[in-house]
Amino acid sequence: MKAIQIKEPGKVELIDVQKPVPGAGEVLLKVKYIGFCGSDLSTYLGKNPMVSYPRIPGHEVAATVVETGSGVPAGLKEGDLVTVVPYTNCGKCSSCRKGRFNACEFNETLGVQRDGAMQEYITVPYEKVLKVSGMALEEAALIEPLTVGFHAVDRAGVKEGDVVMVQGCGMIGAGAIAGSALRGAKVIAVDIDDAKLETARKLGAGIVINSATSNLHEVLKKELDGGSPDVVVEAAGNPVTYRAAVDEVAFAGKVVCIGYAKSEVTFATKLWVQKELDILGSRNARPEDFKAVTELLQSGRFPSEEVITRIVSPEEAPEAFKTWADAPGKVFKIMVEF
Repeated sequence: MKAIQIKEPGKVELIDVQKPVPGAGEVLLKVKYIGFCGSDLSTYLGKNPMVSYPRIPGHEVAATVVETGSGVPAGLKEGDLVTVVPYTNCGKCSSCRKGRFNACEFNETLGVQRDGAMQEYITVPYEKVLKVSGMALEEAALIEPLTVGFHAVDRAGVKEGDVVMVQGCGMIGAGAIAGSALRGAKVIAVDIDDAKLETARKLGAGIVINSATSNLHEVLKKELDGGSPDVVVEAAGNPVTYRAAVDEVAFAGKVVCIGYAKSEVTFATKLWVQKELDILGSRNARPEDFKAVTELLQSGRFPSEEVITRIVSPEEAPEAFKTWADAPGKVFKIMVEF
């Protein structure tokens, strides 16, 4: 069967691998669509410290059930449309003992620490398979990336009436924008790409700011009548946006950090203390985030067509990686259709 493998940084090949067989407690899935994640791009560029090569990437899955192994509950049957929770959890570390399995110290994500789902068939423990319905096949591959932004919103406890600024309007930021709007917040989207900002409006942002062509601080003060955001979600992973998050958030506000900055970030700590900020990390997602995103997509109120930039065949995947690497700011979501 076909699989897409990153042999080494900058080199992607379509290879042939053996079709897996489900063992006890496992489900054999036919992958229909698989999304390119930012972590996959980092692997391609040789900038993902958690990856060894060669690696089959991919963890944003839309699939159908083909076969179940012994011990799998009867609720999963052939033909069911599913997505996959791509993380592992040990059940014993500090975060697992607290029920925060998404932050397991020893997590291994599909396509990162272990081979992923960018192949025709995969086997997955049944506990990691989530049935979905009422949406297009390709939309199921949007669930996992959107949950990451939804989880950040949940970490901040965003509620109706809050002002939430989301920095970075890629796929993760899109989840934070949609999740905040769904909770009744006033959403401000910040990016340096006007096309992404236009999409952010369709996702629920009431205010959009191009921080490359406008003074962020001045625009915020004007739009908020001198006020500041209650919550800032950092989804850009840039030292500039990390510092801006602390600078611009309101006193007694919250900063939620999703993005991985590629270099160290230095802060003057005065504002952390003076504003009495809650600064929170946010990693992966929890079952309730998957449920919330699934319900949003089932409602038909999410503009999926706006965030799917391109769908390619397995044979086109190597070229698609190169194109994305050459112009990452122009891409929301690339998917491979098997």
